[in-house]
Amino acid sequence: MVMKCAVTSLDNKKAGEIDLDETIFGLAPRADILARMVNWQLAKRRAGTHLVKGRSDVSISTRRLNRQKGSGRARHGAPSVGLFRGGGRAFGPVVRDHSHDLPKKVRRLALKTALSVKAAEGKLIVLDNIKMKDGKTADLVRRLTKLGWSSVLIIDGAAVDTSFARAARNIPGIDVLPQQGANVYDILRRDTLVLTKDAVQALEARLK
Repeated sequence: MVMKCAVTSLDNKKAGEIDLDETIFGLAPRADILARMVNWQLAKRRAGTHLVKGRSDVSISTRRLNRQKGSGRARHGAPSVGLFRGGGRAFGPVVRDHSHDLPKKVRRLALKTALSVKAAEGKLIVLDNIKMKDGKTADLVRRLTKLGWSSVLIIDGAAVDTSFARAARNIPGIDVLPQQGANVYDILRRDTLVLTKDAVQALEARLK
């Protein structure tokens, strides 16, 4: 089954209609699947380079602080424990990989669900293309203001138009990606999702 969607131009003019595959753009929302996918993406991005010194790492004397009995003081051992200044931290963070596995079927379903959520909310826009003659930021700002977009992710086909990418890179709240870079986190973090006709075809071929 297919869904009808209007196509507009970058100048906010009607440019026909396009059929959207309902198995990709018409799924029921699944907050659990989206949450799993976002957690997976953010975990992969973590550097995991945090490190503190433990007891075996600090450079400090291992001599016992005082004798076991008779001094009236506490029964402390070496001063390398975290209780003392200069001691090692107990159970501190170490260098590690934060990423975890997520089945490919779940990742595909999450991307379909994110696209479907935007379509259901009426925040999915299809453009005929995003080609610009010259990459002037002021010109693009004027067009985006006319369209009413302030927080938007724009996904193009296999490659983003060079002039458009140059014009958009200085505008806050505007992200531009090729279709192979489409991901759940970036789709959800922006209010509006804009796909070119090339992006729609590529995503449907990728997710069928």
